[in-house]
Amino acid sequence: MSPAPADSSAHALELRKVVKTFGAVVALRSGTLALDNGSIHALVGENGAGKSTLVKIIAGLYQPDSGEFLLNGEPVDFRSTADAKNAGIAVIYQEPTLFPDLTVTENIFMGRQPLRSFGRIDRKAMRAEALALFQRLGVKINPDRPARGLSIADQQIIEIAKAISLDARVLIMDEPTAALSGVEVDRLFAVARSLRDEGRALLFISHRFDEVFALCDTVTVMRDGSYISTEKIVDTDVDTIVRQMVGRDVADLFPKQEAVIGEVLLVVQGLSSAGVFDDISFQVRSGEIVGLAGLVGAGRSEVARAVFGVDGYDSGTVTLNGSRVRGHDPVAAMRAGLALVPEDRRKEGLVIGASVAENLTIAIRQRLSAAGLFITGRRENEASRVWASRLEVKGSALDAEVGTFSGGNQQKVVLAKWLATEPKVLIVDEPTRGIDVGTKAEVHRLLSQLAGEGMGILMISSELPEVLGMADRVLVMREGRITATIDRQDATPESVMRAATAGAAA
Repeated sequence: MSPAPADSSAHALELRKVVKTFGAVVALRSGTLALDNGSIHALVGENGAGKSTLVKIIAGLYQPDSGEFLLNGEPVDFRSTADAKNAGIAVIYQEPTLFPDLTVTENIFMGRQPLRSFGRIDRKAMRAEALALFQRLGVKINPDRPARGLSIADQQIIEIAKAISLDARVLIMDEPTAALSGVEVDRLFAVARSLRDEGRALLFISHRFDEVFALCDTVTVMRDGSYISTEKIVDTDVDTIVRQMVGRDVADLFPKQEAVIGEVLLVVQGLSSAGVFDDISFQVRSGEIVGLAGLVGAGRSEVARAVFGVDGYDSGTVTLNGSRVRGHDPVAAMRAGLALVPEDRRKEGLVIGASVAENLTIAIRQRLSAAGLFITGRRENEASRVWASRLEVKGSALDAEVGTFSGGNQQKVVLAKWLATEPKVLIVDEPTRGIDVGTKAEVHRLLSQLAGEGMGILMISSELPEVLGMADRVLVMREGRITATIDRQDATPESVMRAATAGAAA
């Protein structure tokens, strides 16, 4: 179907009391949302609030169990993503999925290339239209270059160009700024405002309140799968939104409790990998949270992966409890007492198609197996129930598919999986990326409790308030080297950023 003409008397898109369940899990109890033409509308809520489910219904990926779905005042029933696209709806995801070996232009016009005589693709016309689209959006991207190697920001702009070429009237941006720099965010916002000024309706989903207040006209809050409120941005504030999101005041986002810092657990000495990082040396003690800070590309995640044995290194040593840990061997690292919660939970931390119980026990299956041969469902559930309960993983059944869970609950499952191995040192890479303010506080509280129980924690974070709020010591990296070690009482935004950008060893 082609996009319906805009009806000035109706909302561009409206959902009324939409319900969606997955077996015993109620993902959406009462999804209500109204988008207007020529407006940018924010959708906020804790992970598990139902935002992602609502978006997937709009995109045609899920079909609602009940409720109303209207486009320009007319009921619609999307049975596929193609139906939604044909109706003029486009979703711009946090991590676009372009064809890497095709050019930018080919990605924009995939499956609908303009043709010349004898059915030949009119590449000249296609390229000219791509250039016109980028000019209209006010960005400069080479239409002839392959998509491989493009930044996330450029990939998102290409997806927006594709949507505009299809004359999408409703654009949904799902956590689009999570992996962008400040300059890239500014460019994306300029594009979003230009689309709004053309009369399109935009839905902006984000956990970053500064961005919501800087960009959006209206905000809808969801909690526990239900609609809570819709307010004009000028009529509300951050504290009000947070209370509506979590149903309580989040008094302390960084509940750092006092812990006894004891003996040295982890020693990394002279770790180097050509072209990646050089001469990395640090220690992590019992009861200590060590923050690893730095700009994107500084080499923090690469160091964590090398310490845990996922990646190799050229020289240096990793020692845990006085015993050397064999390099490039994650199994040896696990047996020694190391655990790594990776940056990308979906790609590296979870088996998305498996159940919660299967994911929670995947790292301890040998321990649970009878005679090393098989695992009973009873033993699996018993072992997983302990950690699911401690981390308050939402969901009424351990056999629920983890892919149906929110990002925050998925992160809790990854944490629980590694904590089940009873590590001495836990490495967490971006522990709260893409999760809501309430779940962030829960994760921070858990990390603080673990440190209080004597665990050593190496925490990598791009969020400076998180580093300053949780770390006992801050290691700062720049271009593959540690440029400063700063004690908690001396760590300030200025001192950390100075070491992250100036590179003078301290």
